[in-house]
Amino acid sequence: MKKYLVIGNPVDHSLSPQLHNYWIKKNNISAIYDKEELNNNDLKNLILRIKNKQISGANITVPFKKEIISYLDRLSPEAEGTNSVNTVYLENDKIVGHNTDIEGFEFAIKYTKYDIAEKEILILGAGGVVSSIIYALKRMRASKIILSNRTKNKAEDMKILFKNLSIINWGQLPNFDMIINATSVGLKKEDKLNLDFSKIKNKFFYDVIYNPKETNFLKNAKNFGNKTENGKKMFIYQAAASFKMWHGIKPEINEDVNKFLDQ
Repeated sequence: MKKYLVIGNPVDHSLSPQLHNYWIKKNNISAIYDKEELNNNDLKNLILRIKNKQISGANITVPFKKEIISYLDRLSPEAEGTNSVNTVYLENDKIVGHNTDIEGFEFAIKYTKYDIAEKEILILGAGGVVSSIIYALKRMRASKIILSNRTKNKAEDMKILFKNLSIINWGQLPNFDMIINATSVGLKKEDKLNLDFSKIKNKFFYDVIYNPKETNFLKNAKNFGNKTENGKKMFIYQAAASFKMWHGIKPEINEDVNKFLDQ
């Protein structure tokens, strides 16, 4: 039986095992998907386990999407373009790193029927998934991408990959059409960003967090009359892309999947 993993720190909140095991069962695949909380010094051993075929593939989540790269033999163009890896597998005895977060975000936004073209997008945070979101926004022809992070230097570092970013100080709220919370603030129900959005109306508030279903960021935005969406669809679509890469089967994404994850 093949074994797959999601690794991160923390990783308790991840619903990846539930989703992948659901699809594995539906498609009668002899495999199991689990989660492991690792530290930086565990990454080398993880790669050895994949090389030795003890593990057939792994999803990589916060905070290892960049750290894992130095242990890999090859990157896909998407992983190289974002300096971020969320899917790892063995191909011709080489460990390959790929990024399905880009595809996951694109499909998630298309599902909402929101047109990114010529829109101004504000992103809060500069962590693991942000380069993937910027990459996708550029492919979807956003007119301007503005980045704000508590540690400004980390936001400035993104300009190495993406030259035309606008960087602003944390707490500033420029004009925008869509705002994306890509920080981890919201994973705990009591978490608050402490930014005042009370005067902002008729905008699109998006949170990459999907568990809990509604962060305070989204709850407040909805109360002020804004469109909101959490990261569940992005999570599902990026998982589907990983699943297809590993098993050669495109899993069905239907209401049963949505309901299953809401349990």
